[in-house]
Amino acid sequence: MFTVKNLNAGYGSIQVLWDISFEVKDGEVVAILGSNGAGKTTTVRAITGMIHPTSGSEQFNGTELVGKSSRFILDKGIIQVPEGRQLFTNMTVYENLEMGAFSKAAKAKMKESEAFIYQWFPKLKERRGQVAGTLSGGEQQMVAVARALIGLPRLLILDEPSLGLAPNIVDEILEVAGHLAKEQGVSVILVEQDITKALAVADRGYVIENGRVVLSDTAYALSKNEHVKKAYLGI
Repeated sequence: MFTVKNLNAGYGSIQVLWDISFEVKDGEVVAILGSNGAGKTTTVRAITGMIHPTSGSEQFNGTELVGKSSRFILDKGIIQVPEGRQLFTNMTVYENLEMGAFSKAAKAKMKESEAFIYQWFPKLKERRGQVAGTLSGGEQQMVAVARALIGLPRLLILDEPSLGLAPNIVDEILEVAGHLAKEQGVSVILVEQDITKALAVADRGYVIENGRVVLSDTAYALSKNEHVKKAYLGI
């Protein structure tokens, strides 16, 4: 479904990613793991067209994405829940959700999608008319995830969803990601520093260090890997 091969990218003369390669299959949760500064955010920016790779390939269902605009990539169904949520804080919860309905198909299914979202995040239904900036951090993250789901993603990218949130909120969000993959066939890229939580929901994972993929395996195998346990789990 989504394949990245030998991707190189950075900022100006500073190269951050070095021959990054990974794949995501239909209905699969793939974790991109690594410490702060490893290159995870740059990888996401390269996938979503926020920066243009200097070389390599990104193919989504056979369509090459390198060099394409963020709008082109979004129209293909690749939707990101950004790190830090990035909501329209002066708008209501519902107005933020509406911003996710960017395509004709998403607009047509807005009511159906909204009903689905409220099944998972009932608090958002209660706060539908509340200004997003007045919500708690966990509730704001729910809105960010819900806004992405309104867009009917085929590939959902969750960028550091656990950042600054209580464990129970993180568990809720990751449960939704797992449901989307297993029950609805939506592929998920989970970018995380919290390796324990990421590997608990992922099918497979890739560990990035210094802009390079240094390990790739099933989530279970990575959780038992001695390097991962020592470097990231403190075991």
